[in-house]
Amino acid sequence: MRYNPVYDGQRKKTTVLKTKGERTRHAILTTAANLATEEGLETLSIGRLAEATGMSKSGLFAHFGSKEELQIAAVEHAASLFVDEVIAPARSAPKGLPRVWALCDHKIGYLERQVFPGGCFFASTSVEFSHRPGPVRDRIEDMLRSWLSYLEHAVEQAQQAGELDDSLSAREITFELDSFAMAANWQYHMFGDTTVFEKARRASLDRLESLRVAQTA
Repeated sequence: MRYNPVYDGQRKKTTVLKTKGERTRHAILTTAANLATEEGLETLSIGRLAEATGMSKSGLFAHFGSKEELQIAAVEHAASLFVDEVIAPARSAPKGLPRVWALCDHKIGYLERQVFPGGCFFASTSVEFSHRPGPVRDRIEDMLRSWLSYLEHAVEQAQQAGELDDSLSAREITFELDSFAMAANWQYHMFGDTTVFEKARRASLDRLESLRVAQTA
């Protein structure tokens, strides 16, 4: 595993938009997700989105029939962007320790590049909807569980390959690794300290190195 702080911003994305309608919907939902991280997902409405995009309310209703439908679509769009930015590029790394590190590095890079202007979409909306039961909260929870499960599975694979110490549960290691990235997200947006992302990378790498199983000759 080699530490490389340089993030390749030119990586090819997995999402391909073929039709004008798909491109229009993508642009609308990108604006919606951006607004959600800055103003809140609950305040997101057809009217507010019309104001931000310059489209008519009737035009937006053709894409989303209700505020809740718009909110859920924004959550799913944010999840799709997360896959493109974090999970898809990490899949090119070999299974085991290299993939665990790739997932950590790409997650931090995604936060560092401010894919969403208000920071991590799911960090913002999970707090906002933590006490608001319903379909929107359920979808946010599903997406977060999917990410944690994916990272946990990668850790398990590294343990099964004899690369990481298996005396700790994969879930505990996953909690620690994800916490480094989320702490960087919070501290950057609260304090404006750009060095936190490098610190998060160092902390993640140091933790993985401390868990690495020594290979015998």
